[in-house]
Amino acid sequence: MAARQPRYSKEEFAHRGQALYEKRVRPQVERGNRGRIVAIDIETGGFEVGDDAVTASGRLLARCPGAQPWCVRIGRRTMHRFGQLHGSGAQ
Repeated sequence: MAARQPRYSKEEFAHRGQALYEKRVRPQVERGNRGRIVAIDIETGGFEVGDDAVTASGRLLARCPGAQPWCVRIGRRTMHRFGQLHGSGAQ
C-alpha cells in the first residue's frame, strides 16, 4: 500500500480538525465516550470512535480510504494527531 500524504499544512490541518470537532462532531460523541478517541476526516467531516488512535483511524480509513484523519481525545483537549500512524497508515 502506498503511503498517504497530507494535503494541508499542519496549521490548516489543526484548524479544520478542531473546527469540525467543536461544531459538528463533539455534540454527537461526547456523551458516553469521554476519554476515547475520535478520528475525523477534515475534508468530509466523517468520523469514527475507538479506544485508541490506530483503531479510530483504521475504521475511518476503511470507510473512507482517502480520508485526512484528525484525532481528538473526547472530552479533553490533550490529544490531536495528524500524519502517519504505524499499523493503520494514518493518524
